[in-house]
Amino acid sequence: MFTLILNQLIKMLFIMILAFICYRLHIINQEGNRNLSNLLLMVVNPCLIITVFQTDYDAELVRGLLSAFAVAVLAHAAGFLIAHFLIPEKDNPEFAVERFGAAYSNCGFIGIPLINSVLGSKGVFFLTAYLTVFNILSWTHGLVLLNGTFSAKRLKEGLLAPIVVCTCMGAVLFFLQIRIPSQVLDSMNYIADMNTPLAMMIAGFSVAQADLKKIVSHIRICWVCVLKLFLMPLAVLAFLAVMPIDRDVAYTTLVAAACPTATSLTMMAIRFERNYTYASEIFSLSTVLSVVTIPAVTYAAGFIL
Repeated sequence: MFTLILNQLIKMLFIMILAFICYRLHIINQEGNRNLSNLLLMVVNPCLIITVFQTDYDAELVRGLLSAFAVAVLAHAAGFLIAHFLIPEKDNPEFAVERFGAAYSNCGFIGIPLINSVLGSKGVFFLTAYLTVFNILSWTHGLVLLNGTFSAKRLKEGLLAPIVVCTCMGAVLFFLQIRIPSQVLDSMNYIADMNTPLAMMIAGFSVAQADLKKIVSHIRICWVCVLKLFLMPLAVLAFLAVMPIDRDVAYTTLVAAACPTATSLTMMAIRFERNYTYASEIFSLSTVLSVVTIPAVTYAAGFIL
């Protein structure tokens, strides 16, 4: 598993570097980045999610999906506890941004292409559980963290996110064994194949906007990255090691937890008038470092899982 993930991350890194260069050469601008992000979020990811549910009913898959939901909740709980106790609120005006950055993973933009390339549609099938839990918790716990209050309206926004809606649609099709016509499904598969290159180009565009030299010298950003990229996934690995669950479910959850800080941190920081520049810096550094840390975590997992 370590070799597969390392090889895939190297390929994804080259795409990200190309995107970085394109942005610095002004081949694409921020408006183009925003449009591509919307395309990935609203079209490409939903197509991929629905296509992975177009498989024969299997009781083993259902059991794996249910266990994936359970461990996804535990993984987020581990992130919350680590962020709460190791990122102090006192004398720290950015504690909310830092805690969100340490707890929530970029399980969509980075997790989906990585899991899809390594474990295929079965891995993405299990990953939908993590994505659903992420969306629900980020719009409840995360909302209270950044905005200070809970809002049913905002929760509704999270529940109506394209990934959640398409997961529900895909699950209905799966359990009822309704098949999408082959011509339509083939077209959706073509669109789904855009997931990895598009996701990594968007990540590269985002990193290109950051001053990495300045960010690396920022102690608190580095500390958040240590919590997000090392401590959280190692805590997740610890409880996965003692739970009798499917190996693919375990690796899917571990990789999802080991992904860098969620892109939604920057978007929510803008919406709720937090320090979005700081949020973007946390996202950028964690994304760059994850190319090294994700293989390191999966290497350790090879001796434990």
